[in-house]
Amino acid sequence: MMRIEGNIVDVFKRSIYPGCVIVENGRITRIEHDLNIESKHYILPGFIDAHVHIESSMLVPSEFARLAVIHGTVGTVSDPHEIANVMGIAGVDYMIDDGKKVPFHFNFGAPSCVPATHFETAGAVIDSSQIEALLQRSEIRYLSEMMNYPGVLFHDEEVMKKISAAKKAGKPIDGHSPGLTGDKAEQYIQAGTQEVVISTDHECYTYEEGLFKLQHGMKVLIREGSAAKNFEALIPLLDQYPDMVMFCSDDKHPDDLVKGHINQLVARALAKGCDFWNVIRAATINPVMHYHLECGLLREGDSADFIVVNDLNSFIIEKTFVKGQLVADNGESKIGKQPVSVINNFHCTEKKAEDFRVPAEGTQVRVIEARDGQLITGEKSAELISKSGELLPDPENDILKFTVVNRYQDVKPSVGFISSFGLKEGAIASCVGHDSHNILAVGVNDEMICRAVNLVIESRGGLAAVTPAQASSLPLPVAGIMSDADAYRVAEEYERIDAMVKEMGSTLRAPFMTLSFMALLVIPQLKLSDRGLFDGAKFEFVSLFV
Repeated sequence: MMRIEGNIVDVFKRSIYPGCVIVENGRITRIEHDLNIESKHYILPGFIDAHVHIESSMLVPSEFARLAVIHGTVGTVSDPHEIANVMGIAGVDYMIDDGKKVPFHFNFGAPSCVPATHFETAGAVIDSSQIEALLQRSEIRYLSEMMNYPGVLFHDEEVMKKISAAKKAGKPIDGHSPGLTGDKAEQYIQAGTQEVVISTDHECYTYEEGLFKLQHGMKVLIREGSAAKNFEALIPLLDQYPDMVMFCSDDKHPDDLVKGHINQLVARALAKGCDFWNVIRAATINPVMHYHLECGLLREGDSADFIVVNDLNSFIIEKTFVKGQLVADNGESKIGKQPVSVINNFHCTEKKAEDFRVPAEGTQVRVIEARDGQLITGEKSAELISKSGELLPDPENDILKFTVVNRYQDVKPSVGFISSFGLKEGAIASCVGHDSHNILAVGVNDEMICRAVNLVIESRGGLAAVTPAQASSLPLPVAGIMSDADAYRVAEEYERIDAMVKEMGSTLRAPFMTLSFMALLVIPQLKLSDRGLFDGAKFEFVSLFV
């Protein structure tokens, strides 16, 4: 039996009182009011990340948990969409099995879009019959984000079968419809019915969009990740719809996870003047209730998942308990390093500089405009110089060459141009490229791009940065997108390579995270897949040349 004393924060009754929590066999057996207890500590339910791709931390689930618990996170609603696009069902099984090694509540979904679109090459296909089988499993809590919103609007047969399977299984369906409002948004939410079917969206990036979706019955997840940051735009919605808003990170790089997690959003929301109870509800009750999670909410009979904090403003976490186990104590993770197995799907071979040459069929080209802190991109045109029949990038005016290299087979790379990365020398490359996780690279010339790409190929996945004077890489051997190393070491290595890229001239807050979304075709506007330049608003390929 374990007894924890402090000020009990009862989120359901919206009250705080002195007392103690009695834990036996991983569950809360009693919560006692005791006016004789004098404590400066507060006990409340642990936090839930309502939507995250664990893979984006570049850590396997067991290592992700080691860092997350330090910040009071006891569970996640985890979409294994990234590894599924590389490995299929075997990738989903890998995440579930690795997550079971540690005391933490990983709640995985059935990835609805593998591949995300038919305009790119992925490593696997998960069809509606496989989705139906996944949804029968107790470990699978929901249907992951339905990114193919055109498929919903046009009632694509496979898309509708997946949605129907989730409804039949009685499991929630996550949405993904950035910028969609009006009649099309209503059609998407209702998915061919007269009721709310697709019940959440974490892609809202304006107040107006979030408000529209809330008014039409969809729950909004306020996202603050390493690249996409929508907290400031959406936080005013919290007090207006306190039972329909949650917090999530979506994609969190390891160095950011070392610094904080959902606790940061809680503290920021309170600093903004949001109602205390509404804030805590968004971080605890709302995701547990919506997804029917087994995470405890500090009630008798619940799983003993709770945190102890020093005050109710800064939310510095003193202790975290999961299933009755002390998993974090004053910034120290009590979860040990677990053995990590390696699976992968990587079949391309070393490239040559001439593979990235762009024949000068014209000089006026479409250029992808990357946007710091956003997944959406813009489009502009630029006049480039032609030399010896080849179109050249223009680093002085921040027009760099951008390539997507198919990692699953040896074919000619797709090449375009991009702005806002700011590199003055060298190149960067990454095999973390949503959603198919082909190799993405940006650089000032073909030679540098080729060197960076080949570093990633040598590691069968990872990050790389090169200049004429140096080269650095962070290998990610697990599916080409996650490390098998210690979480703290991965965070340090990531910080090192991130700093190198910024020394190369990039002004982006998270250049590798931003790079990872430049092939994400389901997010408007202009993107590049391994098959060519793609307009995400029209959902069709477009010519590089204007």
